[in-house]
Amino acid sequence: MKKILGFVVALSLSAVALPMFFVPNAGATIDAPQCIVSLSPTATATLYAIGAGVQVQAVDESSNFPAAAAKLSKEHQIDALNPNIESLLGICKVTKSHPSAKPDLVVISDDANSIQQDLTNEGVKVVEQGAATNVQSALQQIEQLGVLTGHTKSADAIAASMKKTINADIASVPVHPTKKISVYYEIAANPYYSLTSQTFVGKLMKSLGLVNIADADATSADAGYPELNAEYIVSSNPTLIFLAGDASVASVAKRSGFDKVSAVVHHNVIELNADIASQWGPRLVSLMNELTTAVKHVLGEKNLWTK
Repeated sequence: MKKILGFVVALSLSAVALPMFFVPNAGATIDAPQCIVSLSPTATATLYAIGAGVQVQAVDESSNFPAAAAKLSKEHQIDALNPNIESLLGICKVTKSHPSAKPDLVVISDDANSIQQDLTNEGVKVVEQGAATNVQSALQQIEQLGVLTGHTKSADAIAASMKKTINADIASVPVHPTKKISVYYEIAANPYYSLTSQTFVGKLMKSLGLVNIADADATSADAGYPELNAEYIVSSNPTLIFLAGDASVASVAKRSGFDKVSAVVHHNVIELNADIASQWGPRLVSLMNELTTAVKHVLGEKNLWTK
């Protein structure tokens, strides 16, 4: 639960603006960093995907993918929400080609403890990649890491492939103006946290023609991540429920009043991988595919649409 709520806080803080992306001058060369530290599970997955995994020497405790990153996570146990600058400054292996224990590059998703300025003052390059606000910004972050690590070609290829796959998923869903599919997307339970159509994942669902029940109950103070109550969720009678937290299909069915909700009655409660659902890196295509598959399944259920 700490991880899920921490993710909500990080998104709320970082979704205000996108970071400035580093772009080299024409003809410039960039020395590839030998020691990279990632304090962002999304960045960690991206670094390994683009071929920079061999340069990664430490990751935060939430970076559990791929397996090589999970091993580093257990070894260092860095809390990205409460990072310690002293430990980060001495975290790299000292070798002949890398005589300093300081990292060459630290990637963060949130500037907890003002770690960015503290590390910068010590001569460490820090790049903040806050929560992506849409698919384009997510792809730009992948491309940025490619530039910074010397893996531009592979990063660009991954970004292009992701864009093509996501667009194909969206196009595969038939237009359904007469079939209203209401959706409840649960980030956490007790209390029930959801997200609106203004958020990254909310925009993905909207692109599939879904009507988000959280939109009508959210306020500006929620920053796109409102807390809903059980009565509201039940009365909204969502056609489809996505679970991106700790809850299960079985636990939702046992909640008071939920046994009458359409999504429960018709078995349209979908458990998502919480890690994948809370990231916006290369595995975003997996999340989009799950959302798309669920929507097409609901559209194909004749008993839902026959009067």
